[in-house]
Amino acid sequence: MYSPEQENISTTSSTKVPVKYGELIVLGYNGSLPNGDRGRRKSRFALYKRPKANGVKPSTVHVACSPQAAKAISNKDQHSISYTLSRAQTVVVEYTHDSNTDMFQIGRSTESPIDFVVTDTVAGSQSNADTQSVQSTISRFACRIMCQRTPPYTARIYAAGFDSSKNIFLGEKAAKWKTCDGQMDGLTTNGVLVMHPRNGFTQDSKPGVWREISVCGNVFTLRETRSAQQRGKMVDTETQELVDGSLIDLCGATLLWRTAEGLARTPTLKHLEALRQEINAARPQCPVGFNTLAFPSMRRKDTPDEKQPWVYLQCGHVHGYHNWGNHREEREGREGRLRECPMCRAKGPYVPLWLGCEAGFYVDAAPPTHAFNPCGHVCSDKTAAFWSQIPLPHGTHTFHAACPFCAQQLSGEQGFIRLIFQGPLD
Repeated sequence: MYSPEQENISTTSSTKVPVKYGELIVLGYNGSLPNGDRGRRKSRFALYKRPKANGVKPSTVHVACSPQAAKAISNKDQHSISYTLSRAQTVVVEYTHDSNTDMFQIGRSTESPIDFVVTDTVAGSQSNADTQSVQSTISRFACRIMCQRTPPYTARIYAAGFDSSKNIFLGEKAAKWKTCDGQMDGLTTNGVLVMHPRNGFTQDSKPGVWREISVCGNVFTLRETRSAQQRGKMVDTETQELVDGSLIDLCGATLLWRTAEGLARTPTLKHLEALRQEINAARPQCPVGFNTLAFPSMRRKDTPDEKQPWVYLQCGHVHGYHNWGNHREEREGREGRLRECPMCRAKGPYVPLWLGCEAGFYVDAAPPTHAFNPCGHVCSDKTAAFWSQIPLPHGTHTFHAACPFCAQQLSGEQGFIRLIFQGPLD
């Protein structure tokens, strides 16, 4: 998939509508990257059927190769995976063309084999300036997705991607092993983790269990830490097939997989815009200043304007921005984000509200009535409840729930709050 996106797309002859397998959406972005989407670097990536199949499947296995022989095989103009067992022995598995599948590759590298370039997500960051200094933990060639070219267009995920020489190298330190049927398999340094939600991506969704996917697409329980040498146990009852709502973690960025059918049931940006206008048409008021509040247009997502609604996260009362109950510590510039709500005297953070504009994160099309704590991103009740239950990998061995629109770790009892608006007094 190259830019422009339509370039590498196969269309069905009768309708001229390209067959869409699904979309990958990076968690932590509210509709686009902070500095704008550019080419293969963007916050969401659509996978379309290619004009010509580019999938590959394993064929010849070369065992007991010397490093020189391994090099010679991998230099041939075809895909291969090399498993270095020792300095003297490498197993090389050649891959051959598969006319039934399309392959899409994801990683940090900007080299041409990567279809979707993904960089580390920095929680709550509004610009990419502070993200560049971070030492990245995302692999340059992190994973590949193979989509079946015929209905039901099944998508399968595998750890590691082929580089510009069409090779995947698993060095001496990488976890690797021989399977019972004599094939080789292995894990990448920081691993590719996948979680399939139970009950699909709907308002009844519940979190599934995080698993690790191997280079050959087998499913394992998690290692003790992200890059431990010892692999987890194989889980025979689960597959690497992606379902609507599957989460893919690349150790530094988490992607949400939405199928074409799932997206057809998801609210559109137009629908979210209509909901925004509906809230504004009800003319909610600030109970202190009596001024009318309004959510800014979806294009303005970073600096609050004067009509912006603000919320007390302890109680959910919505106000305009004002200085009432602004404690002395804060006025004097000391760190004290606690503000007292004039309506109910509850003390807690006081933050501006922002509409969640990435429609792919919504599990239903209900009005935006709830806000995540502490960032103030607003979405539907069921969407807030869903994401507040999802443990997302963080660092090398911890998990926590986070806002899908900005990746900030959730806080408070539930991680979100119901908003209480005051209507006009006339």
